[in-house]
Amino acid sequence: MAKKIQRIDGHENGVRVESRILEERIQAAVRQGARRLEIDAWGQHGIGGRLWISKDEPISVTISGSPGQRIGSKGFPGTTIQVMGPASDDVAWLNAGAEVIVNGNASNGVCNAMAQGKVFIAGNIGSRGMTMTKTNPRFDPPELWVLGSVGDYFAEFMAGGTAVVCGVEAQNPKNVLGYRPCVGMVGGRIFVRGPIDGFSQADAMMEPIDDEIWAWLTKNIEEFLKKIKRSRLLKRLTRREEWQLIRAKTPFEKKGKVRRAMHDFRVNTWDAELGKGGIIGDLTDLDRSPIPLVVHGDLRRKVPVWENRKYMAPCQASCPTGMPVQKRWQLVRDGLVDEAVDLALAYTPFPATVCGYLCPNLCMEGCTRSTQQHMAAVDITKLGREGHKSKVPDLPPLSGKRVAVIGGGPAGISVAWQIRMKGHEAVVFDMAKTLGGKIASAIPYSRVPKEIVEKEVERAAKVIPHVHLQQQLKTKEFEELKQEYDFVVLAIGAQKPRIIPVPGHERIYPALTFLKDAKAGTAKIGKKLVIIGAGNVGCDVATMAASVGAEDITLIDIQEPASFGKERKEAEAVGARFKWPCFTKEITDEGVLLQSGELLEADTVIMSIGDQPDVDFLPDTIALDRGHVVVNDDYQTTDSRVFAIGDAVRPGLLTHAIGHGRRAAEVIDDIFNNRRPQSDTRDMIDYTRMTLEYFDPRVIEFSDANQCGAECSSCGSCRDCYICDTLCPQNAIKRLELPDGGFERVVDPDKCIACGFCADACPCGIWDMKNPAPME
Repeated sequence: MAKKIQRIDGHENGVRVESRILEERIQAAVRQGARRLEIDAWGQHGIGGRLWISKDEPISVTISGSPGQRIGSKGFPGTTIQVMGPASDDVAWLNAGAEVIVNGNASNGVCNAMAQGKVFIAGNIGSRGMTMTKTNPRFDPPELWVLGSVGDYFAEFMAGGTAVVCGVEAQNPKNVLGYRPCVGMVGGRIFVRGPIDGFSQADAMMEPIDDEIWAWLTKNIEEFLKKIKRSRLLKRLTRREEWQLIRAKTPFEKKGKVRRAMHDFRVNTWDAELGKGGIIGDLTDLDRSPIPLVVHGDLRRKVPVWENRKYMAPCQASCPTGMPVQKRWQLVRDGLVDEAVDLALAYTPFPATVCGYLCPNLCMEGCTRSTQQHMAAVDITKLGREGHKSKVPDLPPLSGKRVAVIGGGPAGISVAWQIRMKGHEAVVFDMAKTLGGKIASAIPYSRVPKEIVEKEVERAAKVIPHVHLQQQLKTKEFEELKQEYDFVVLAIGAQKPRIIPVPGHERIYPALTFLKDAKAGTAKIGKKLVIIGAGNVGCDVATMAASVGAEDITLIDIQEPASFGKERKEAEAVGARFKWPCFTKEITDEGVLLQSGELLEADTVIMSIGDQPDVDFLPDTIALDRGHVVVNDDYQTTDSRVFAIGDAVRPGLLTHAIGHGRRAAEVIDDIFNNRRPQSDTRDMIDYTRMTLEYFDPRVIEFSDANQCGAECSSCGSCRDCYICDTLCPQNAIKRLELPDGGFERVVDPDKCIACGFCADACPCGIWDMKNPAPME
């Protein structure tokens, strides 16, 4: 237990301690048992406030030196603060019960918005003291006692409490209340001793001091003088004839100006001087009768517009494949769970493998719930992991058009899948023994179950039956494919490992090669492993290495590792350590020698700093940029009959590769059908349009897909929840059935009053209040 009296300095070695740091030290001292604090202030703000424990265990704070603003801010009952000298602005700002004693003058804003507590000032105060004070009838009203005078705008908007201004050694002995006191005063009272040069007569009034009030005042003057050690002034300050009492007027006592009726103005001023019978009476026949307070039709200042599906949901906009996530949850709400699962096949051939397990779920990162209200994002994996159960979709007849796809990884399977779904033939060529690329050959089964991958690759093979594996293409073969097929798509991925050209680099084991070997059961490594590159792939290497015998695993990087999510957690779970910044100087028989001179012992060194495409077979007609294929927005290369997608274009997530494939297939299909390539140009809906108050913020984990569907706000797509219909006070919104089985909502302008309830209440953000068309 700490000492009961504790001194805290506001400076260290002549340097001022930040206000935040001093506050933390005060709070820590109180938590450790200190109840009497002595603070040597160097201009720090807010000293003495927020000591909530004082309600049960009183705390005294003595401040010497030069305190900053807001002494006793948000003070609590039981806290006593004594400033040994003058004080700065906003003493007792938002005070909720503390007692503050200032042994000198105080600056502007004393007791601003104070609700409870007492403040004693042994000098004068600046402007806007006792402004916006409050009184809660359950607690004692706030009090301010000033020995001298007060500055301008005293008691401005004062709403409760008591102020006592003694006028001793006042700054302005001719006017102790300053300029324009009591403006906007609606509650409370002010005792004044000394001359007053007027106050707001519209808001306050003088009142006699009766015997009961005088007894209260004299008793408390004695207490005040004791607090500031000026008891010798008691006789001088208790002469009844010198005191005056100002109190706020009640609403019944305030007299407002009688306002002129609009009808009187129109008839006797407007029409008489300007309109009918006036200078333009013969030029216009416009109806200038008064507009009702609540208007309809063309007179509305705003018009509600039903904008169903005009904007893209944040989850869909965040997904590289463009999957309409909110539509899947709508199907779940409609009881069509299987259809919601199967819908993913229109956007990806790997709904379970990628969406359920491997994707970092960018749709969930963009979810309105988490972005706007810090609620749990709707969990797409509840649907994604069921994707392996989906059957092969129905395929249209072949059009006779043929596309060659070079690469059988996620990008290649995606574009081939989409081309076949659009009715054209896709033929895949790949160097590997099996389809699937890195998904099948390199990603650890700890990340995605083996049976899930096998089922989805098997399903893809049924949709894309024409696959040529173990095909090593040269320039000649590539040119032959161009001649034989209508289009060629490069989905070659990034297979060539990047290696730092340091001495001993020939001893390095490339990460991708290791992952493939480990998955095939042929990898051989020692007990001690150093991995150069601590990204997500490096974490996969660490996890896989632990499963094949590595015991001491260190990942190094030249900067703070970029790894995150499941990959990072799994690496840490197997005991992998992360070390940075580390700059490799040489790879030796003993391990990795850093430029700092430190040797990291290792039996095996694996490098995981990324891979690059193998583009040696491409002709000069296809432009490259730093080893990657150059494409336009539609993924066409500089050869218009050749497309490139995935890591061959730029490194990215599996979902980026799949999204590239889908887009390239759409463009190819448009060309086959003599259409100009088009894309979804909708903007993402503004987050602020959704209303999430209908959803339970306590839900942090979802039990099943049905709960996910219920908690989705369906951003930008109407849930058909009838909230707008029900809330409309004029019954102006009607739901209409459309011939195609859909629906729309329309507004009757003769009933609508543009109140905006529909827009404010809609969980989906469908309604928007627009400006009406200008009246002619």
